[in-house]
Amino acid sequence: MGKVHFIGGEKGGVGKSMTARVLAQYYIDHERPFLGFDCDASHGTFSRFYQEYASSVVVGDDDSLDGMLSAVEEAPDRDLIIDLAAQSAQSINRWIEETDVFGLLNELGIQVVWWHVMDDGADSVTLLSQVLTRYALQPVEIVVVQNKGRGDSFERFVASETYQQALAYTATLIELPRLHAKLTQKIDFNDSSFWAVANDRRMMNIAERQRMKVWLRHAYAQLDQVPGLGR
Repeated sequence: MGKVHFIGGEKGGVGKSMTARVLAQYYIDHERPFLGFDCDASHGTFSRFYQEYASSVVVGDDDSLDGMLSAVEEAPDRDLIIDLAAQSAQSINRWIEETDVFGLLNELGIQVVWWHVMDDGADSVTLLSQVLTRYALQPVEIVVVQNKGRGDSFERFVASETYQQALAYTATLIELPRLHAKLTQKIDFNDSSFWAVANDRRMMNIAERQRMKVWLRHAYAQLDQVPGLGR
């Protein structure tokens, strides 16, 4: 079954693009075909780091958004990874509802996976509850990403009613490990893919390349838990 991954979280700075990028690298390293779409017009991090795989989409422009559905029809052998911009939920949800995007993808035999990337703040928990409520009756698989790079303590989330709501939904809960701060900054300045960081001796020293490999190994172990991804 093909998959369309919506990488959301609504809140800015929680690591949506980081999640999209590591998922893209996971697909590349596992030799799985995909197409990427970057909905962040102001920053475009996903398309900047993976420009060979990701193109830009204008949220609020239905023709632009419709292009993602056209890609499903034209390249049925490729999964989609869609990096949603912060504070784009209203426009995206309107497009989804007016077009019945989930119903259409379900008819085509394509699984919708909605990724909610969160930090350890209260806003992320509230936004997750809204997502779980909105898609309760939809054929949507939910993946909750607790980003350790954006928070050290998720105990309050685990103790919340929203956590129980996620369990009742049978959402998949994973963690994105924290990446070394100086390495993260160096990656940003080099506009580098994770593969290049892990392998290019001209770009990173041996310790930095090793840190990248270790981080990817831990991140991939988490992604392996997502139904339909792990082998």
